[in-house]
Amino acid sequence: MDTDQLRQYLEFYQDLGIRTLYARATDAPAPSPVPREEAKAKAMDLPSLAPQGDTLLQIIQDIGDCKRCRLHEGRNKIVFGVGNEQSPLVFVGEGPGADEDAQGFPFVGKAGQLLTQMIENTAKKEGIALLRDQVYICNVVKCRPPGNRTPEPDEMEVCGQFLYRQLSAIRPKAICALGGTAARAMTGHKEGVTKMRGKWFKWQDIAVMVTYHPSYLLRPYNQDAKREAWEDLKKVLHFVYD
Repeated sequence: MDTDQLRQYLEFYQDLGIRTLYARATDAPAPSPVPREEAKAKAMDLPSLAPQGDTLLQIIQDIGDCKRCRLHEGRNKIVFGVGNEQSPLVFVGEGPGADEDAQGFPFVGKAGQLLTQMIENTAKKEGIALLRDQVYICNVVKCRPPGNRTPEPDEMEVCGQFLYRQLSAIRPKAICALGGTAARAMTGHKEGVTKMRGKWFKWQDIAVMVTYHPSYLLRPYNQDAKREAWEDLKKVLHFVYD
């Protein structure tokens, strides 16, 4: 079994809530009953999917000039993430757009400008001293999908290992998932954003709040969604900073 297959098995078992594996020699005869203490001694804890002492710098170095999936074919720059590496709040979006692909930073286009306003204006109204550069922002995939299409499952799986390590290295108090792709990646749920938004979920024991992606809020017919996103942000900001 190669490393990628082993990682997939471990992720599958962890998603099922299994934290311990038991080793048994395949060539040995059927085992006889053993005392409980001896059985416990044979237990093998699942290894972490993130290296011990992992850092964002190490993750960037491990990504390198990534060509692990087809998204590298049309990208200009890898968009890793930006912000405060010790932030108690992380925003996770879907993937880079044209502006992000050109500059190498997440959420720098119109949707990014709106996200900045959402964070800073909501915080100000709630009496919380917070600027955008004090949080951390990243995406599920690090390369721009062609035509800004939704990332394919295999692309999300490849980039997911690095998102997992990013979040494990930062260990924020809460994650705000922006849009359906991020919500599914963070929660494993398949419902649409309208059913998931405003609710708390969990990722590796870290609280996750789901809300709309800023690009969705830019559409003129989504006035109600803007109010709902404001309510969602209020919840997550008070949870993290109160």
